[in-house]
Amino acid sequence: MNHLLTILGPTACGKTAFAARLAYDMDGEIISADSRQVYRGMDIGTGKDLADYTVNGKVIPYHLIDIAEAGTRYNVYEWQQGFLDAYSDICSRAKTPILCGGTGMYIESVIKAYEFDGRTFPQFDSLIVGLDISRELRRDKISKRLRARLDEGMIEEVQGLINNGVSTNQLIKYGLEYKFVTLYLLGQLQYDEMFSLLEIAIHQFAKRQMTWFRGMEERRGIKIHWLSVDMPIEERIQQVKELWQTQIA
Repeated sequence: MNHLLTILGPTACGKTAFAARLAYDMDGEIISADSRQVYRGMDIGTGKDLADYTVNGKVIPYHLIDIAEAGTRYNVYEWQQGFLDAYSDICSRAKTPILCGGTGMYIESVIKAYEFDGRTFPQFDSLIVGLDISRELRRDKISKRLRARLDEGMIEEVQGLINNGVSTNQLIKYGLEYKFVTLYLLGQLQYDEMFSLLEIAIHQFAKRQMTWFRGMEERRGIKIHWLSVDMPIEERIQQVKELWQTQIA
């Protein structure tokens, strides 16, 4: 049986840091399920937060980040094949594979074994844990994180991508940070307008993520174990460990 531990949740709920801490405790490695973190050079805007992968001085290995050139297209089938390679690599070293991200279609393509062009996909027995965050706290974190990313150089990152030949049309298609910052750099938005529209767009994106996850549960029969982010992290980790032991028994 292909066992898999999956951590999901809306943007700004702390998925990466939690998954990295789990990987530290469970001798695991992380497979990213984020449709934009696959692109090199798109770091601040996609929230790669690579510092989160260092826990108590130990660097947690991660997979499917920085594997495609910015400006190119990368689809769910390509990601699915990359997932299989990463999963096999992790298991070959007797490590615990932890899938972590907020791109519902990527996650579901594994859980539900999506088939493309008649190509079969193996079945996975996945323990799925969702991080539950209140709407008010999520909104607060999104707003604070957006300001921090702008301070960290998100506008300069987008300008650098343009300078390196990534088309503004493609950046706009990537959505969210890349769309609105590009429109600002093109002179189509003022700074305050860019910030306000982007903040609204990220809030709407988080709502769409939660709608997808609810659909996984209510319409597609996928069990998600929700853990509140208000719960102390040690308690959350212990609960996941207990669930995992039951899963693989």
